[in-house]
Formats: sequence, structure tokens, C-alpha cells
Amino acid sequence: MPNMKVVNMAGKEVGEIALSAKVFGADVNEAVLHTAVRAFLMNQRQGTQSTLTRSEVSGGGKKPWKQKGTGHARQGSTRSPQWTHGGIALGPKPRSYRVSLNKGLKRAAMFSALSSKVEANEMVVIDAITATEYKTKAMVEMLAAVGAAKKALIVLPEVNEFVIKSCDNIEGVKTTQWNTINVYDILNCDTLIVAKDAVAKIEEVYA
Repeated sequence: MPNMKVVNMAGKEVGEIALSAKVFGADVNEAVLHTAVRAFLMNQRQGTQSTLTRSEVSGGGKKPWKQKGTGHARQGSTRSPQWTHGGIALGPKPRSYRVSLNKGLKRAAMFSALSSKVEANEMVVIDAITATEYKTKAMVEMLAAVGAAKKALIVLPEVNEFVIKSCDNIEGVKTTQWNTINVYDILNCDTLIVAKDAVAKIEEVYA
């Protein structure tokens, strides 16, 4: 069972927390992580791209010249793909890129993502992440105090508008709640900052 020190928003150590070995001490499965990240990115695609086929392009109803005797290649429409302003052959059409993963794979990917951050010493546990006013400077000072790298993901136990809005103007910093975290965001950040209460809730659900 991995142990980790708990710090306050000033970066001072205030205690220690025993993390669940199942959630934060699992073996990192890179194949599962790759599958989960690929599925996440594909599910972000709208799939609304579309091109016009020859039957959808306006015009071209008249045969441009007679079939034989002109010296030209035979043509039936000026909207065929080889013509300027013609339709697109085999172009993209609206489609769904949706990829679904089974529950076991999702859990395994989450365990691997969280464990990889603990293993790489890129996770910080803070006793409480709070704010009573909209103040970006306070969040910047907190990030500096805990040694957060440029890209940081802050995981909160519940919605706190003061913290969320205060972090919105900080480049590379993203906030989320314990129940909306995903594998991509965890792997995409340089520092994972988790509130102590959020750790307890994550373990309660996954362990």
C-alpha cells in the first residue's frame, strides 16, 4: 500500500495518507492505456464532415456535347468528379466515430493512469483546496508552492466555483471533479493535484 505525504496549499507537509494499492499501486498496462486514450479522442470527434457527390452538386443536367464525332472524350455531365466544380468521389460523409469500452477495461485503464502518476512522483495530495473569492494569484501561488509543472490537473471533491474560475486564466491548468476524471486528462498533465477528500471518494468508488 503506497503512502504519500499530504501538504497544504502553502506546500507544507501536514500529514500522510495511505493510498489504496488496488487503485494507486497497480501495474501500469500501457496497452490498456493506449486503448482508453484512443477511444477518448475518437469520442471527441463530431463526425459532421461532409462532401457533395456528383448527384448533390447543382447543375450539370445537360450532356456537354454529343457522344460521338467531336474528338473529345465522351462525357455525360459537367458535374462528374474529373470536372472543375464537379462532385467529390469517395469523399467523407457524416459518421459516428464512437468507440465503447467495457467496464473492466475502463477500470483497468483508470488504475494504470493513477498508478503511473504515483510511480513517477507526479501526484500531489493537498489536505484541502479552497477559495473564498475569485483570485487567480492565490491558485498560482498554490501551484508554485507544491512544485506543479506547467500542465496541471486539479481534482476537487466537489464543485467549487471560486477555485474553478480562479484557475481558468492559468495556462495549462485544468480543474475537474473526482467523478468526472478521465484517463486522457490524467496522462496529459505533468502534475496531478488531488484534494484529500477526492482521494477518499475515488478509492470508495473504484476500490
